[in-house]
Amino acid sequence: QVQLVESGGRLVQAGGSLRLSCAASGLTFSRYTMGWFRQAPGKEREFVAVIWPSGGTRYYADTVKGRFTISRDNVKNTVYLQMNNLEPEDTAVYYCAASVRVGPLRSGLEYDYWGQGTQVTVSS
Repeated sequence: QVQLVESGGRLVQAGGSLRLSCAASGLTFSRYTMGWFRQAPGKEREFVAVIWPSGGTRYYADTVKGRFTISRDNVKNTVYLQMNNLEPEDTAVYYCAASVRVGPLRSGLEYDYWGQGTQVTVSS
């Protein structure tokens, strides 16, 4: 049974930093593309970042480029999202997702497994 468990979300002030983690089990982690998405209240889920299985290729949404960094540890079966210079507009539930496909994978439809999400709240 595949499980993706996010952690690290909390309340933080604008300009602050957070690191989200997503621990995977039940799958051969090093073979999966991993993505981060987020969903704010009243809005649709949106792509944040993706990292290919080897970790050598990453893509970001324009809204987070230069502030967020996605990384992975294929020994610990964990993907991370380092978020710096947070803005109130970053407030959302953040989800990690796994896909057997390789590519930019900006659509949630391209992912096979999802975590339950972790809440990030940025106060102004």
